[in-house]
Amino acid sequence: MPSALSPSAWLRGSRRPSWLYDPKVLRTEVLGGLVVALALIPEAISFSIIAGVDPAVGLFASFTMAVTIALVGGRPAMISAATGAVALVIAPLNREHGFGYLVTAVILAGVFQIVLGALGVAKLMRFVPRSVMVGFVNSLAILIFMAQVPEMTDVPWPVYPLIAAGLAMMVFFPKLTTVVPAPLVSIVILTVITVAAGIAVPTVGDKGDLPSSLPVPGLPDVPFTLDTLTTVAPFAFAMALVGLMESLMTAKLVDDITDTRSSKTRESVGQGVANIVTGFFGGMGGCAMIGQTMINVRVSGARTRLSTFLAGAFLMVLCIVFGPVVSDIPMAALVAVMVMVSVATFDWHSIAPRTLRRMPLGETVVMLVTVVCVVATHNLAIGVVVGSIAAMVVFARRVAQLAEVTAVTDPDGAAVVYRVTGELFFASSNELVGQFSYGTDPDRVVIDLSAAHIWDASSVAALDAVETKYAQRGKTVEIVGLNEPSARMHKTLSGELAGG
Repeated sequence: MPSALSPSAWLRGSRRPSWLYDPKVLRTEVLGGLVVALALIPEAISFSIIAGVDPAVGLFASFTMAVTIALVGGRPAMISAATGAVALVIAPLNREHGFGYLVTAVILAGVFQIVLGALGVAKLMRFVPRSVMVGFVNSLAILIFMAQVPEMTDVPWPVYPLIAAGLAMMVFFPKLTTVVPAPLVSIVILTVITVAAGIAVPTVGDKGDLPSSLPVPGLPDVPFTLDTLTTVAPFAFAMALVGLMESLMTAKLVDDITDTRSSKTRESVGQGVANIVTGFFGGMGGCAMIGQTMINVRVSGARTRLSTFLAGAFLMVLCIVFGPVVSDIPMAALVAVMVMVSVATFDWHSIAPRTLRRMPLGETVVMLVTVVCVVATHNLAIGVVVGSIAAMVVFARRVAQLAEVTAVTDPDGAAVVYRVTGELFFASSNELVGQFSYGTDPDRVVIDLSAAHIWDASSVAALDAVETKYAQRGKTVEIVGLNEPSARMHKTLSGELAGG
């Protein structure tokens, strides 16, 4: 992990935090954190309901996750808080064994994440192809929009013009000025209108009671036995994997948006530390939040750790000090913000007819598979795993078709040279054995692999099978042209793969 930062630099992730000497950056970070905090409140309450816990549990988790990850995380400006994916994983544990077991799972999940981060699990992100990343982005945009649909059905009719007005303000207000984030302006104006006019619409307060005091640290109320560990461990490990997957994918997305790099290993360890802290404060745990991160980075333009820290700090201030005011915010205002986020997040270029005509069919299929899996399961991690597997299959099929065998017979007919080109691995080498004319070839056969590469044992076994078939007919085979890695693998495995 990177060395510790000086007190004046930890919020930035570098030695010279720009918000210290640039008032414009400071304003952007403060207002971005405030907008995210407002958007976090109904989300955290909703996820608490999914997990089957008191709304305060989700709010406490969002507070401690955001503040802690601002200190120890690897991706500046990314928001971590209570999430739906984590809530879905731990809900059965809370339902069957109680809240103490849930908190224990959160702490253990944090330990797992630290271990996985130290082992380098973040390096696996380089195996996620672009088509899966595009599918991930598009599916999260769809999920963000779908999450708003319940807030737009079976509601009083004034909700719809309020949402439309909120969207209009967020589209046109930036044309006037960008000093204040348009989402914040929209939330304030719509709240003033509904309160002043006495318009009866669903509000944040309808989601649940806000906490009136700060969380207090403590140990989970469970027996510290092996039985407790075996009960909690599967849920904790699942939570650790889901949380890391979503966090690392979100970090990669923010890297692309901001054209900066971040430490994925530090982020993995940081997520673990944040969950441990959250567990000891009685929170439900969490991971990176796609929607709120997009609000912070793409909509508000925040770029430093300060916005993440203030999002958590403002969340508690809003709940404890300004609870009655926050409770009056109409859900329509927050729905409008999230709808705008979903529209801005979706990669519209990826589905443009011109793009689809030029893009290889396999790439488009992988993107669609990722989207379908995520939308069907409401689990971004599952979609990414399935999409990556689909991409591997498409890649293996494409590369396998590039392996070719051509034969050239000497003028005197004493020998035949087979030139093999392409990548030899399990998908391509399975067809290799059938590419030779065993019965009609002369007694000397040369297999030239100077334009090929051996990747696995399947390829060595296929070459052994070719030599065996020729030997059965009294013919000799000479393999030439192997590059150094291929020669080493062939020397090590040749003749050792036949059953016996």
